Amino acid sequence: MSESPTIGDVAASRHQMGLWSCMSYVIANIIGAGIFITPGPILQYTYSNGLALIVWIGCGLISLIGGICYIELGTSIHDPGCDFAYNVYVGWEGIAFSFMWVGVIMSFPASAAVQAQTFGQYIVAGLDPVWHLDSPWDQIFERGLGFALIIILTILNLYAIDKYASKFQIVVTIAKLLSLALIICTGFYFLIVKGWTKNLEHPFEGSNTNPGQISLAFYGALWSFAGWDILNYGTPEIYKPRSPQISNFFQNNAHSATRWCVHRHSNLRGHERLLYDRTLARTDMNSTAVAADFAQVTLGSFSYAIPFMIALLLIGTLNSNIFCGSRFTHAAAREGHLPTFLSCINEESNSPRAALLFQLICTIAVTFVDTNSLINYVAFVMFGQRVFTMTALMWIRYRKIPVHPDAIQVPILFSILFWIITIALVVVPFIEETKHTVVGVALVLMGLILYAIFMKPKKLPEFMMKLNDGMTRVTCRVLFSTPDLKHHALGGRSVSETAETLKIDNGEQGNEDTTVSSRFRNESTLNADERTALPTSSEEATHL
Repeated sequence: MSESPTIGDVAASRHQMGLWSCMSYVIANIIGAGIFITPGPILQYTYSNGLALIVWIGCGLISLIGGICYIELGTSIHDPGCDFAYNVYVGWEGIAFSFMWVGVIMSFPASAAVQAQTFGQYIVAGLDPVWHLDSPWDQIFERGLGFALIIILTILNLYAIDKYASKFQIVVTIAKLLSLALIICTGFYFLIVKGWTKNLEHPFEGSNTNPGQISLAFYGALWSFAGWDILNYGTPEIYKPRSPQISNFFQNNAHSATRWCVHRHSNLRGHERLLYDRTLARTDMNSTAVAADFAQVTLGSFSYAIPFMIALLLIGTLNSNIFCGSRFTHAAAREGHLPTFLSCINEESNSPRAALLFQLICTIAVTFVDTNSLINYVAFVMFGQRVFTMTALMWIRYRKIPVHPDAIQVPILFSILFWIITIALVVVPFIEETKHTVVGVALVLMGLILYAIFMKPKKLPEFMMKLNDGMTRVTCRVLFSTPDLKHHALGGRSVSETAETLKIDNGEQGNEDTTVSSRFRNESTLNADERTALPTSSEEATHL
């Protein structure tokens, strides 16, 4: 048997995120572009300020329940990749793959593209008083700014997360909270002192009663709330101190960060949405730049600074999205569901550089399509994935499948309730909004077909294996990386076989070759048969 590093040595090299870093990523990912661009579209679906406010409050509660459920999943299963990892853990690899490919190719790139585009829009809006751009130059400049931001943040993430990215995230998050506090305090001033309440004198007048339209409003608001599960994408990178008073960092810090951030965000979102309602007319609320319109109405000359403040906030949100998308892609490649080169990480920084650059390419490509329609399509897929994830959690409980000894077990009522909610969010649009749901179902079914073609065969055609090996060699050389495989590479080849096959000429030692080493599995990467030997079951998990 090959000699491997100890579990502690391998795991410790990945643990780079502390409490403040965790909280900054959660806050930045939840409070993002959606808080500025979705109020208008949601009002278009609900037709009234009162119903729109109820949708926001309801989505806040749904997100809080979901965050609590994902605390149990994140502390029970320490593999990276969030929903993908949890479905693989219970053996549902086909289901995991079918949703994974949509997330890697569409969901994460579409979200990043919207955030980058919104960043460009606010910068152009801020410059408009001193530098006006006519169409189409304004759109070209907006897109160029978005591209530049994505590229800069991707380069930032190529290094160790605790070297630049997490510190940068903390600073941006503080600025984000201060900016939101300014908007909320301004709104309360006009509400209490000025008495601007006319927009809520008849809050439910003309409310839409169509279930399909209302469900799409929930989709938009929940997309705006999305991000409370960000820590589940990079669980191995969360720092675990050796303090005897803290048995597990994820248990004591990461889940606390998640619950606190979701709760505070719900309050901020509710207050901000209420103040938008009371200061802006419905025609203004249809704009995608609601915060800028709000500032122009309430802040006078200082309103010119608001677009730049919002652009700063979007930088942190996009940075969080890049973290999620790259870790999701890396987790799938690590499991052998994507080409091996996408699993490559830099040993010095532990950064999944190949996955980061792949997500960069996908994001730039997605900016040339209708991202709003794409988000509606993939939103259905996202909630469909959550249905299976919650089913997997209840399956773990029912079958008493062994989990991590430091797992937190939340009341089963939360899991059942969130499972029912996600089913409703899938079924109702399927009845009322056939177009979006049919496209979503088609994408998932296409994933099952791709799984049958590429994953079911024990061995892929020789030319595909050579292509995979060649791309991996190039990636290792160019990005100074090594493959990070769990059980096997694409095509079913084992880790040891992959390490033997991937030999790169050193270039400095004459004809000597150096093998591209693959990382060894740790405790959290045991297969389904090996897990049965673990002494810990979900019954022994710590109760919340």
